[in-house]
Amino acid sequence: MYNKIKPQVLGLKRSFGFGDRLGLATPGHLEALKGKPFLPILAQQSIRELGRTDRQPEDVMESAVQAIEEEGYTGVWGADGDHLQTKEDVFRVAEAGYTFFTIDPSEYVNDAADKMLEAELQISYQRMVKNGELSDSDLFDIYINRIEDVESDFILSFSSQVLLLRAIVKYGAALNFAQKMYHWIGEACPHREYEVEISVDETETPTTPLEHLFIGLNLKRLGIRVVSLAPRFVGEFEKGIDFKGDIVEFEKQYTQHVAIAKYCGPYKLSIHSGSDKFSVYPIMGRLSGELLHVKTAGTSYLEALRVICRTDVPLFREIISFARGRFDIDKKTYHVSAQLSMVPESIRDKDLEEVYLNQVPGRQILHVTFGSTLKGGTDSQGESFKPQIMGNLESHKELYKEVLAIHLGKHLSLLLSELS
Repeated sequence: MYNKIKPQVLGLKRSFGFGDRLGLATPGHLEALKGKPFLPILAQQSIRELGRTDRQPEDVMESAVQAIEEEGYTGVWGADGDHLQTKEDVFRVAEAGYTFFTIDPSEYVNDAADKMLEAELQISYQRMVKNGELSDSDLFDIYINRIEDVESDFILSFSSQVLLLRAIVKYGAALNFAQKMYHWIGEACPHREYEVEISVDETETPTTPLEHLFIGLNLKRLGIRVVSLAPRFVGEFEKGIDFKGDIVEFEKQYTQHVAIAKYCGPYKLSIHSGSDKFSVYPIMGRLSGELLHVKTAGTSYLEALRVICRTDVPLFREIISFARGRFDIDKKTYHVSAQLSMVPESIRDKDLEEVYLNQVPGRQILHVTFGSTLKGGTDSQGESFKPQIMGNLESHKELYKEVLAIHLGKHLSLLLSELS
């Protein structure tokens, strides 16, 4: 099968990542894609998600390839080994034939830098130099007082010692680690094309335009060629819901991020936790043009639960009950604001879809508990959820395809809505 249908590199073309935690969503993803000028990532699952769904990279690839073949899709598509953090991760997805490698150095990003005073930053910088945590021992001297004409009316300067030190302390070790990961990807793919993304979005504090410039300039200096970069944008990109924050400020900073991506690359801006950010999609699409990549995953799982809700209310209620019991534990590894108290336990059947799949708290309760539900989760009779969910979706393939096409189609249409 792999000999006939293989993923390819996508390059600097507008692209969209369709994560699929169940292995049954690709037909709906392809339906949503019809008539839209996006190149798709059709095999995409992070290492963390693989563990939570008890899948292997080969499983994700095989389900995508099978659906591509059955649906008769003949266009270009990619396969993303998402949020890779170790050499072992890199070689796992490379051996499965993936073409897109997302380096996640978030463990090496120092969020505390944003609150450090200059003296603390100086101490941290010297310690990093001493411990070999930076790509260069004179990183401060390389950039201090450097001025970059990013655009004709947009100039950034590293004239502030505090801001430069903060950028180095915050991201210097992450860049050093990313360089190691980049070399491992090259080792894992010696005779074929591949592309690399770097993600620094899973942090508490936003990536300022000056910090983005520091990252972009260092990637170029270190010879790390990226097709996309995922900064941590202003506002909140919580799982499964719309953007939360000041849209005017988001547009202002996003404009600068786009300019920096063009200046340091060009490379695409990558939007992680990108599903359901409807209010800012038109801004992203208009400002980024082709230099845009959006990643979604959990929203397709929620659409699977929408099918369950419409076709098997007792099973959906069992999933809700289990999810509520797991939520306070599972939410610790996700950025969400929902609380169980926001959703009443007693809800009429006709209101279940609205409360749990259209409103923020309910969506997040179901979203972050997907791993517990799919891996070892059982109903009140001790029956595993995963085979019940998979069986239902197999019996309602067309409905699942339809709801995905509508929901993901809305994403793609809004990303194109302000393009001339």
